[in-house]
Amino acid sequence: MPEPSAPVTAFRHDVESWMRGFQQRLIQQLEATDGGARFQPDAWQHHSGGGGLSNVIQDGRILEKGGVNFSAVWGQMDERAAKQLLMPDPNYFATGVSVVQHPRSPMVPIAHMNVRYFEAGNGEAWFGGGIDLTPIYVDEAQARWFHEQLYAVCQRFDSTYYPRFKAWADSYFFITHRKETRGIGGIFFDRLTVGKDGSREELFAFVQAVGDAFGPTYCELLRENADRPFTEREVQWHLLRRARYAEFNLAIDRGTRFGLETGGRTESILMSLPPRCEWHYNQQPAPGSAEARTLQWLRKGVNWLENPLPALD
Repeated sequence: MPEPSAPVTAFRHDVESWMRGFQQRLIQQLEATDGGARFQPDAWQHHSGGGGLSNVIQDGRILEKGGVNFSAVWGQMDERAAKQLLMPDPNYFATGVSVVQHPRSPMVPIAHMNVRYFEAGNGEAWFGGGIDLTPIYVDEAQARWFHEQLYAVCQRFDSTYYPRFKAWADSYFFITHRKETRGIGGIFFDRLTVGKDGSREELFAFVQAVGDAFGPTYCELLRENADRPFTEREVQWHLLRRARYAEFNLAIDRGTRFGLETGGRTESILMSLPPRCEWHYNQQPAPGSAEARTLQWLRKGVNWLENPLPALD
């Protein structure tokens, strides 16, 4: 990759350094909350330049499987990949942290978080990221609280961020072949471009705030739900809902597909998949059941900040 100008290089290194530190801080928060297992590091090198550090937890007290992955890679994209990403220049630098956590209990929601920075060889640069939650059973009060945390982060920077990025999450995390959202959404943003959408410093500060909000928010949900009792019926629903998560990640998620199609590191990319899941032919929840109620919430456009929440159909 052609060496960028000195100011860009300094900023690029600052972002990469923060991403590395953020990964370690988040691992410490999750380990302290789980209390039963530790993340195992796995360093790797990228074929074109750079590499990353995957950290995976398995068989914890609360977390059955989870990953907190860091990467900083650079090189030159092939023509197909550059076209897919609308790259203004095939030379690139990318760094970020990607997180997926799969708890062992059906009472604890699955969580996903990603923050990333991308820079093209011509100096154009942008940020992306977001946080979303996939409860196995939707707890309306916790769903509202979760969205309140994201709203508060967004309000610190721009009053338009939460409604824009919440709608973006609803559209992005939608299982099109099922006509349902993956969970209760959150916020999602992509290609916040330096100069167009804000200065480097402003956009970086927002991305840092989003990342730093994830640990306290999700760890609180882990603590609140980890010891709730559950039945075998709820375990079976858990496995079915995990299968929906796998369907989205393999069939729809652009990051997963792009990574697999462009020779990314398979183990790190597929870290997002649950350790166990099941598919059953045309299985439908009983009318009026907790499972049926959850399905009613899995739709676009729910105003989770409304109090009381909008009535179900």
